[in-house]
Order: sequence, then C-alpha cells, then structure tokens
Amino acid sequence: MATTTAAPKAKIPGGSFLLQERPTSEVFTPEDFDEQHRLIAQTADDFATNEVLPVADRLEHKDWALTRELLKKTADLGLTSVDIPEEYGGAEMDKVSSCILADHMAKYAGFAVSWGGHTGIGTLPIVFFGTEAQKKKYLPRLANGEMIGAYALSEASAGSDALNCRARAQLSPDGKHYVLNGEKMWITNAGFADLFTVFAKVDGEKFTAFLVERTFPGFAIGAEEHKMGIRGSSTCPLILNDCHVPVENLLGEIGKGHVIAFNILNIGRYKLGAMCVGGARTSLDNAISYAKQRKAFGKSIAEFGLIQEKLADMATEIFVGESIVYRTVGMMDVALGEVDKAGANALGEVRKAIEEYAVECSVLKVWGSEMLDHVVDEMVQIYGGYGFVEEYPAERAYRDARVNRIFEGTNEINRLIITGWLLKRAMTGQLPLLPAIKKLMDEVLAGPSLGDGLEGPLAAERTLVANAKKLALFAAGAASQKYMQALVDQQEIMGALADMIMEVYAMESAVLRAQKMLERNGEAASGLAVAMAQVYLAHGMEKIEAAGRKVIAAIAEGDMLRTQMAILRRLGKHEPVNTVALRRQIANRVIESGKYVTA
Repeated sequence: MATTTAAPKAKIPGGSFLLQERPTSEVFTPEDFDEQHRLIAQTADDFATNEVLPVADRLEHKDWALTRELLKKTADLGLTSVDIPEEYGGAEMDKVSSCILADHMAKYAGFAVSWGGHTGIGTLPIVFFGTEAQKKKYLPRLANGEMIGAYALSEASAGSDALNCRARAQLSPDGKHYVLNGEKMWITNAGFADLFTVFAKVDGEKFTAFLVERTFPGFAIGAEEHKMGIRGSSTCPLILNDCHVPVENLLGEIGKGHVIAFNILNIGRYKLGAMCVGGARTSLDNAISYAKQRKAFGKSIAEFGLIQEKLADMATEIFVGESIVYRTVGMMDVALGEVDKAGANALGEVRKAIEEYAVECSVLKVWGSEMLDHVVDEMVQIYGGYGFVEEYPAERAYRDARVNRIFEGTNEINRLIITGWLLKRAMTGQLPLLPAIKKLMDEVLAGPSLGDGLEGPLAAERTLVANAKKLALFAAGAASQKYMQALVDQQEIMGALADMIMEVYAMESAVLRAQKMLERNGEAASGLAVAMAQVYLAHGMEKIEAAGRKVIAAIAEGDMLRTQMAILRRLGKHEPVNTVALRRQIANRVIESGKYVTA
C-alpha cells in the first residue's frame, strides 16, 4: 500500500533553498516518519541483517544464483516493487518510503547495488516511459522477482558523455525489428539480469532506448569485471551483434532517449544518496563497537579524545545526510501529491515533479558519496592495522564506497549540473536568482551593515546559514559579472560554486531538523541534534569560505580583488563555537548507545 508523508504540506520550488527561508513545518525529517515508514525501515533492516550479511562472503565470490534468490525474497516482502504502480503488481510507495528502503538495504553494498539496480534504474524506465503493453508485459514480472532488470547506457568511449554513444540501431527491411550493434560497458546486474534498457542511435543519429531481453538473438554478455569494490554485484559488458529487438520494444520516442536517460539518472541520484547514508550508519556502528572493545594503554580507545573526535564527526555527517535526503524526498512527495493520477499526462507530470528537484538530487549524490568516503576512511583509521585486513568490515566498506563518486554521473559532472541547473533556471526566470544576486550586490556595496541577526530558537545558527547563502550568492554574482554566459565554460569556478551551494543546503537542512526537534521535544531531548548541527555549521562555513576565496581569486585582481575579499570576509564573519566540547558530547552519547543515535 502507498504511504503518504505527514509534512510538509506546501509545494516548494527546486533550488529555492538558496533564496528563501523555510519554516520547520515545511521540512520533512526522519522524525516525521509515520508508523508504516518505521515498519518499512525495520523490514529492510531485518532483511539486510539476517538474510544478506550472513552470506556476504558468498556474494563476494559471485554466487549469482544466491543473489537472485535474495532478490526473489525481497520481492516476496514487497521490497522490489516500491515504485511500481499497484495496477501492475507494485507497492506504489511514496518517495520517502523508497528512500527508507534504499537507506536500510545498504548494510552490504554488493547486494544493495544489485537490489538498487533492479528496483531503480532497471525498472523505472518502463514505469515512466513504457507503453501500456510494455508495462503489462514486464512490470508484474519485475515486481515479483521473476525477471531482473538492468540499465545499459555507458560505453567504453561514452561514460559521462552518454549521448556520444556508438551503439547503432537500424530498422529491418520487413519493419518488424530494430537491429542493434555495439557494446555497452560496466552494466550492473548484467551477469544475471533478464531485461535491459539499452540505448543506441537509430540510423546512427537518433539517441533512443530499447527494451532488450537476454534471450533475443544477437545479444551476449561479456566476462565479469574484476572490480576494486562492490564485488558482490555483477558488472559485465553487453555485446550487441545484429541483435534483433521487436519494434514494440522501442521505449519512448525515437530520438528522445536522452529524456529517459537523464530522468532515470536523476532518480538514481537521490536513491544513491540514501544508500550512502545507510552505508555510513553501518560503518559508524561497526567503528563504535570496535573502539569500545579495543584496548590500548590500559583503556578502550573509545575513551581517547582523537578517536571520539572521529566518531563525533561520523555521527554528525550521518545526521546531516539524513536531513538532506529526507528533506528532498519530502518535497518531492508534496509535489507528486498535486499530480492528477487519472490525468492524460499523469506520468509526464510525475517526471516533471521529480525533475523540479534536479539540483537537490545531484547534491545528495555528490555530498552523500563524499561523506561516505570520509566515514569509511575514518573507520579504517579507528580499526588501525585491522582496518587493512579483509576479515574485518572496514576494508570492504572502504573499497565498496569508492565507486559512488562515479555512479550515476561522476561527481564532477554533477557539480556542473548543480551550478548549471540553477543558472539556467535563473536565465529563464523560473528561479529569481538574478534579482536576489542584484539585491545582495547593492546591499554589500551600500555599506558595512547587512542587517541584524535572527531571533528565536537557534538564532545564531540560523543567522550563520543566512550569511552562508549571502556568501554563495555573492560569489555567484561576481563570477556571473565576470564571465556572463561563458561562465559555464569555467569548470573550476562552476565546481567551487557547487561546493558552496551544497554546503548551504546541508547546513540549512541540519539546522532546520535540529530546530524542529527542539520545538517538539524541548531543549533537554534535543541537545544532541543541536550539537551535531553546530559542529557541522563550523565545518560547512569553513568550506564555503574556502570555495568563495577560490572563486574571487580566479575572477578579480588588484583593487577589485581586495574589495571583493573584504566583502567575503565581512559576509563570513562569525563567532567560533567550542567544537571540542561539542564533539565530546556527541561521541559520549553514541558510545554510550553503542550505535548512531540522534537523541
């Protein structure tokens, strides 16, 4: 059954976090989970703990029969059909539920990738772009685990530049088939999947998607790749040698494959962000357990300040990761709730509602994957020498995490998407970014005063977030004045602006979540959340200031450089907090609990 989110209620424009303040009532957080959300989380958690982790070593050795057996079990529990409409045998859950599953299935990355590849990019192209006949033929079988799905976009010479693919499709003389030739690379689930969404160019020009079954003539699977990490997932090339695909298996429109590719990757990004949060939480729990039992100099290493600092930072980053993931999908669910499911263009409106949050999805992907890399790196350090040994969990988590910065569009590509998407919306008037930049520029040039601080709960923290937004807008405005339309060609500057934008979203999401907990539960019950928000703000502000300096130094010189750097320092001015004491508070609480907690 579908679930519905309790909050927020107001539809929020994508990217508007950079320009507008939001009340806590409009922000969805994990504390807003209803009973069914918590049941879904527990079901996924139990399955990953009891069914997947005990057989992880067998999966590492590529036991694909076992992978299929586990996928069938997830199907029997309703965990493979989260985004499939009920009329085709699916559960049709909200996006919060979908992310909860991705989050809690991520205890072992190898299987999580197999499951995610099937339920997400392996199935959603048909959900959103399939004909009625295609949906009836394939979705029930994908929902019940009879068929396993995969997504074949990348090629050896066309990874990030997917539209430059060499695979070709030609209509057969009798008009009954498209004949596909070419090769696809790095295809998740390829070793055991039954149905592939394959992209090729019709007549060598028109980028188009096709539904290709494993048994079609001319279709073959290459050898398994020997990967650094996620060894428990299958990754193979596909070989198309006069592969005959029935014309009724053309997906979407000829020449419109890019619409399918980019929309599906967009969805994959927010789910990947959720998986990174789940993987980080598992790594922290393992690190806490090890630190408590490992003795050195007569006491457990969990009592040492520098180890506590690491545990506190790991917990803080997970708190922030949860905040941005569930804030984003909460907004999506509100937007999707306004779609008329019975309307003639319902699926188009659904795609549009998700695409509205393209920048947030890219933030989740980039921020989440880099957060997870930091968490697993610290986990290895806490384990010390044992962190480098295969029989301990740190080594595999470290290897498995690395691919997330490549998956679903590299982090470099996604950084360009973040800044480019916002600039594009600003130029078209969809987002009032340019007026906001002009207003700020007028404000900073008028004199030293930039307004009073905010009042109420977490006033200092909210003021810091407001200043972070001004820093990002100022840097974006200065760069836009320098390069105008050519800014998109300045990738280093675009990337630095993306870093500032990401940190604004992360900082604000953490503060809003802590504020919401404070308003609901009072100061005593919310102290840990507030401490984590404060620690993260100190870190985030440092990153924003560094990225801002990089931008200004790249676009100005002489008196202009000195003037703009003075403005940057003025906007970033703030009182430091005692992060040593705050980290000790956070670490003591998670060590006492033996796991990640927020209260």
